[in-house]
Amino acid sequence: MSVIAYDSKSHAPSKEKAGAEPTAAEAEEAVRTLIRWAGDNPAREGLLDTPSRVTKAFKEWFAGYAEDPAEVLARTFEEVEGYDDIVVMKDIRLESYCEHHMAPIIGKAHVAYLPDGKVVGISKLARLVDIFGKRLQVQEKMTAQIAQTLDDVLKPRGVAVMIEAEHQCMSTRGIHKHGVDTLTTRFTGVFKDDPAMEARFFRLIGR
Repeated sequence: MSVIAYDSKSHAPSKEKAGAEPTAAEAEEAVRTLIRWAGDNPAREGLLDTPSRVTKAFKEWFAGYAEDPAEVLARTFEEVEGYDDIVVMKDIRLESYCEHHMAPIIGKAHVAYLPDGKVVGISKLARLVDIFGKRLQVQEKMTAQIAQTLDDVLKPRGVAVMIEAEHQCMSTRGIHKHGVDTLTTRFTGVFKDDPAMEARFFRLIGR
């Protein structure tokens, strides 16, 4: 069972700031408050170090806020022996958190672009997915952000992005539906204008 959404709007990476960053002590106290609210005692032995562990985990889970996605793509290469066909990276592991419940979003991304004279190191495509994944997200927005950044920085002839992921805010709470993937896509340039190029992208990623 799959939910398919197509986003046709442009979403540039957000540069908004939420204000002064709380101190580590303030963040840890907030975790203790949540533990008490959940019904447990943050002073018991098993939970004494939990606030520190949680804040350290947050730093890792949401490291994308500290990185500029455009900088990741800044170094490009033009010595590609005339290569002018599609570049595809498929099945990129995706781990994110929904901004509504802060529950995990687990899945994979498929990213493609048609170069216009320059290419970027392939690892940078995976890093781009990680940067946007390691933020509080809505899958539709994340799909658009990845595609828009590639389009803005590389200025290729076209970009294609597809994300398929399971949202644990739906599988572990609320409606409790397991094994449901949400699919989102974003196409620009030739992938948007030429149905044959769109179909070729889907064939290359095995869809």
